[in-house]
Amino acid sequence: MSEKACRNCRLIVNTNLCPECKTASSSEEWVGEAIILDPKNSLIAKSMGITKPGRYALRVR
Repeated sequence: MSEKACRNCRLIVNTNLCPECKTASSSEEWVGEAIILDPKNSLIAKSMGITKPGRYALRVR
């Protein structure tokens, strides 16, 4: 199974249903990856609007 990225929150998942925002809107077409470990102290997480740790796509089509 290929990895997909949620179109809403950009979380990279292995299923069609996103565990974060509970939507089935995912895409196999995504570019780049950011691994956020500490979103409270991360400037990248703040600029992307991420509040929970995880793997996130930079751009989702």
